[in-house]
Amino acid sequence: MIDLEETFVYDAVTHAYNLEPANYRNEQHAEGITEMLYGTVDGVMPEEYSLEPEGFVRDWSVEETANMLFRESYTDMSTFHPVPMYAFHDGLVANEKAGDVVDRWPDRFRSYAAVDPLRDEWEETLEEQVESFDPIGVKLYPSHWSADHHEGWSMGDPDVAFPVFEKAIDLGIDLIDIHKAIPFGPVPRGPYHPRDVDVAAESFPDLDFSIVHGGFAFTEETAWQLARFPNVHVNLEGVPPILLGNERRFAEILAELISLVGEDGMDRLFWSSGAMSVHPRPQLEAFRDFEFPDDVRKNTSTMGELPRLTDEHKRKILGENYAELIGLDIDDARSRIDGDEFDRHRSEDGLAEPYSTTDAIEAEEVA
Repeated sequence: MIDLEETFVYDAVTHAYNLEPANYRNEQHAEGITEMLYGTVDGVMPEEYSLEPEGFVRDWSVEETANMLFRESYTDMSTFHPVPMYAFHDGLVANEKAGDVVDRWPDRFRSYAAVDPLRDEWEETLEEQVESFDPIGVKLYPSHWSADHHEGWSMGDPDVAFPVFEKAIDLGIDLIDIHKAIPFGPVPRGPYHPRDVDVAAESFPDLDFSIVHGGFAFTEETAWQLARFPNVHVNLEGVPPILLGNERRFAEILAELISLVGEDGMDRLFWSSGAMSVHPRPQLEAFRDFEFPDDVRKNTSTMGELPRLTDEHKRKILGENYAELIGLDIDDARSRIDGDEFDRHRSEDGLAEPYSTTDAIEAEEVA
């Protein structure tokens, strides 16, 4: 069994949502998205990691996300993702928050930029983010919202998506993350199918595309993408919480994702807890303890028996794979965080209690 204290854990997607009702721009959709996000916490988390709505539905600060990751869990580094979902006035996670985390904790965080390619000013918005906080990638969502309208778009659209990819290349960015599998709110499911990533990956072989929430739905299609495109990866955000409620279903998803490429597929899976939306610690502990059931390992792949999930595989998924993708030297990264404020707290006091370093409990009590 791996020791999470000794394992380098890189959380590839974290946020600090602003779920305040005052932030709703498209009220019907923003309210539906908020209810969906809270339902995840309420539905799968152990009791000590669950929150009342009053503790969850509010404007989360970047300090809370940082503390949850680095004081309340075994996480060492993270990539912070702003969100361009303009059913909310600020997109749900404002670009300024992404700039704030890398400003304040440059050895703990990297950030992505985020744009909605159907907004007129997307190009200027991307340039501003590059100038402000030097993002390592671009995060996209297949939905566009106005105050009273929703419209989906495709990663294979040469008039909508391709200009974003070309602009990213011009700006020196080669990582594109696309939210798939989980529709946000009461919207058509079609744009959330990953099939359009095929066209993007084939057309832009020098870009690396990560399917965020890969395997949560459309698992077979995602497995075929891993088998056909070396520049396609799977970000597991949303999948690890399944471990907390249905370990066998998690095993089936993970096995199917690598069913066509076998052990090599383990190298293209990235850990993500989705914090602050879901607490990272129980997910990490469940994955540490997880093993493939023999029948799943032996019977899932048409290509033969799958390998056991070894400690080496777990270390790769938890941090080594993503570090390699972004060109991060793990030894150097560890030396930079050694003795910082989060490391001192963990060394002196151990892991803090769930949500004790956030405002969530106080918000529940006030309500």
